[in-house]
Amino acid sequence: MSYSRRHFLQMSAAFGLGFAGLHTLVGCGRSAESQYGYGALEQDSAGILDLPAGFRYQIIARAGGAMSDGFVVPGKPDGMATFPGPDGRTLLVCNHEVNHDDEADLGAFGKSFELLSRLDPSLVYDAGTEGRPRLGGVSTMVYDTRSQTLESHHLSLAGSLRNCAGGPTPWGSWITCEEEFLSEGESGCAADHGYCFEVPASATPGLARPEPLKAMGRFWHEAVAVDPATGIVYLTEDDAEGLIYRFIPAVPGQLSQGGRLQALVARDAQSLDTRNWEGRTVAVSQALPVAWLDLEDTNPAEDDLRLRGFAAGAARFARGEGMWYAEGKIYFACTSGGPAENGQIWRYDLGSEQLALFVEAEEGGLMRRADNLTVAPWGDIVVCEDSDSIDHLVGITPDGNMYRLARNVLSDSELAGSVFSPDGTTLFVNLQQDGLTLAITGPWT
Repeated sequence: MSYSRRHFLQMSAAFGLGFAGLHTLVGCGRSAESQYGYGALEQDSAGILDLPAGFRYQIIARAGGAMSDGFVVPGKPDGMATFPGPDGRTLLVCNHEVNHDDEADLGAFGKSFELLSRLDPSLVYDAGTEGRPRLGGVSTMVYDTRSQTLESHHLSLAGSLRNCAGGPTPWGSWITCEEEFLSEGESGCAADHGYCFEVPASATPGLARPEPLKAMGRFWHEAVAVDPATGIVYLTEDDAEGLIYRFIPAVPGQLSQGGRLQALVARDAQSLDTRNWEGRTVAVSQALPVAWLDLEDTNPAEDDLRLRGFAAGAARFARGEGMWYAEGKIYFACTSGGPAENGQIWRYDLGSEQLALFVEAEEGGLMRRADNLTVAPWGDIVVCEDSDSIDHLVGITPDGNMYRLARNVLSDSELAGSVFSPDGTTLFVNLQQDGLTLAITGPWT
């Protein structure tokens, strides 16, 4: 893709104003039954997802089902984003966290092996060995929120592994991230893994050319968020010793043209351990001035980028996962942060260049193991839980107050990929292990 600077700035302005405009137009919709949320969760007669009164869901995609392009819906739907589509439709772009050893998925999607093997090899990132292409990737749905109907579904990136989260760009694409570090020749791989890929958001069926964005680093990627004013990409790393990164593109809006990868440094505390596992290193709301460290050898043969970065002064985080941009701030989750290892939500202010611990979950509290997250049109954060028991969608107000928005009663699967449609009417979410994508509607306003 190619963009002039004028085009980039126009798209950036629209991206930023999307949240601000909805914040003005959409009210908080608070239920009288709860000080912060929408009231108590009511039992779902179908035994899938409990929601507050007045809310409903429908299943819009199911792993193994037929897609419009002849492929089957891949398993393990994870991170998602939405984009305005043609004629008022919503484009819903979805990752699939299928790994090299997910035998259940490999057996269920044997048809996909056959179809992928017939494609132009340049459209499949890793064809694998012995005729077994990698089955991670990205799919795209065209959804009409007015009629609440799925109109089409197609595969849009093929041959990658463990596409966990990612993030939307202000120029209309999805950056998908591999939460994996495998090299060519390992575990049946015919290519290296541990990269980000860019996928155009399009209603037209077709596969994106799978070009790894190597300058954005090779590590256990999780999510990204893009500053629309600068085009700088912020990245999380899903590792207990992970870093927070940013990528400064050589040309804004053209990530394949290369750039610089940096790691976050607490300006007043070199090699700061933010995990709060052994004593409280960082207090809630404490402001940490931030600097950025240039990294070397960002496409390493060994999985050591985070270790070298920490040794050079970068801050360490407890499994950075979901990340989202909203109104000049970057929010991100650390799944196992805090003394209870129940998760942290951090907020980085792009203007002041200060980082703060926004929320830290306590033992027995409302939030456990924060994973994917998004920012709702009215400013609350919506967090997907990935715990070892019943998981919820948890809302967090701008003041840090929590409430439960949904509960998975079908299984012990994590919830993933929460994101609102551009018109603010529909919240999409995945039940990952069950292979289900749901659309939730209700009295948001």
